[in-house]
Amino acid sequence: MYVKEYRICMPLSVEEYRIGQLYMIAKHSSEQSEKGEGVEVIKNEPCHHPKHGDGQYTEKRIHLSSRLPTWIRAMVPNIFYITEKAWNYYPYTITDYTCSFIPRFAIHIETKYEDNSGTNENILDLPQDELEAREIDTIDIVYDELPEKHVREKEDLTKFHSQKTNRGPLARDWMEDMQPIMCSYKTVQVNFDVWGIQKKVEQFTHRSVRDILLLGHRQAFAWIDEWIDMTYEDIRDYEQRMHTDTNKRVNSSGE
Repeated sequence: MYVKEYRICMPLSVEEYRIGQLYMIAKHSSEQSEKGEGVEVIKNEPCHHPKHGDGQYTEKRIHLSSRLPTWIRAMVPNIFYITEKAWNYYPYTITDYTCSFIPRFAIHIETKYEDNSGTNENILDLPQDELEAREIDTIDIVYDELPEKHVREKEDLTKFHSQKTNRGPLARDWMEDMQPIMCSYKTVQVNFDVWGIQKKVEQFTHRSVRDILLLGHRQAFAWIDEWIDMTYEDIRDYEQRMHTDTNKRVNSSGE
């Protein structure tokens, strides 16, 4: 099992990011969905945790066979999909990923959001053995490089300026003096219990997770003028509309 803790700072408050995160996920899922590929929403309903209180549970199927590297694609059938189960007790969330074709593959993510610049050394109360085993990876949403296929000029945060909040462009040292600022702390455990290719798959998975986190958080800020005026009720309505639309497109396989 390969464990990393990602720390992703944002030029937002935790309260603002609650809306921005939901908007980004719904819009990004819509952009990535087409016939037979993309994100299919199975469940989206309230849930309750004895410690964390009321939250929202979502279950999704992520169909992405054609987007895998050739060496993985050769191993999996076209019906391959990833199941995502997420429990959102904001500002704490749990997300689990499993594979329809490879039962020994799993990703477990615990996340906590806090209004600081990534200075909390154990926000998720990890036991000592996990603290010693974890690898910390700080993601800079502005200056870290994305794969070329994800780069968009209008999402370049070295040039982007928010008309509604007057934030940006973001300079090289933006995390040192930006206000507001928050951090998304994510402990990600990847487990692929298959002898011979375990390390290769786990390393590839972490590279993919990192790219997804970088892209998603960058877009959440680049799209801020689209969501900053939304209420929580507004974003849930938007989310439901996007879910309905993406499900139609993913399931219209042209048969």
